[in-house]
Amino acid sequence: MKISVIQMNSQTSKADNIRQAQKLVADAVEHDRPDMVVLPEVWTMLGGSLEQRRAAAEEIPGGEAWRAMQEMGRTHKVYVHGGSMLEKAGKEYFNTTVAFDPNGNEIARYRKIHLFDVTTPDGKEYKESATVGRGDAVVTYQANGVTVGCSICYDLRFGELYRALAAKGAEVIMLPAAFTLQTGKDHWEPLIRARAIETETYFCAAAQVGSYPQGNEQRQSWGHSMIVDPWGHMMAQASDGPGFATARVDMEYLRDIRQKLPVHQHHVLKG
Repeated sequence: MKISVIQMNSQTSKADNIRQAQKLVADAVEHDRPDMVVLPEVWTMLGGSLEQRRAAAEEIPGGEAWRAMQEMGRTHKVYVHGGSMLEKAGKEYFNTTVAFDPNGNEIARYRKIHLFDVTTPDGKEYKESATVGRGDAVVTYQANGVTVGCSICYDLRFGELYRALAAKGAEVIMLPAAFTLQTGKDHWEPLIRARAIETETYFCAAAQVGSYPQGNEQRQSWGHSMIVDPWGHMMAQASDGPGFATARVDMEYLRDIRQKLPVHQHHVLKG
């Protein structure tokens, strides 16, 4: 199976972000012929006020972005791992991934478990839990006979989630993200490679890149979307700016690594 990770520079116009995603997916399909495309975190809207973000939220199923992803799958005959978007569920909001098959059927939904409540080294504060609720389910799904595991951005720092995904049979793990410049430059690649190595899975990280408005300031996303193999080798990486990177995942290679280095059989500490 061939996978393309889509790198975007989303802004505060949902309509423009949808058009950007549609063009990048179409370009990836034209040039690389993937079986699956992966969008970044909060691809429908990044930055802006809380009121703007909540106005752009969607009830699932339905909504403009949900239908756009559904149509991407149908038009290009690809699986669409829908990065993440703000989901409205009654009076609550969640940072949610939705995945579609090539016929446009929704096949998975994952709500981000670990919320980004930090102060980065440059002094900027992020308080994701003030705007969205916390998910509580470990989610996998099937795509072309491959078991795909779901995660989003800050989840990357919590190895127990990836152990749980591996225990559910994940062979490819998705990480749509909007990593900050400050944390990304030091932690992005080492963490991704470590998670791929420890779970012996392919790791597909689709990221936001560049600047976006937040209040009266501009904030920066790190980018560097990448695909890493189960041995921790980088197979593909996007350039600076919006674009995509593509690699083929090989289940025979994955099974060979797991047979020769069966770490999944050697866990001693269960708690």
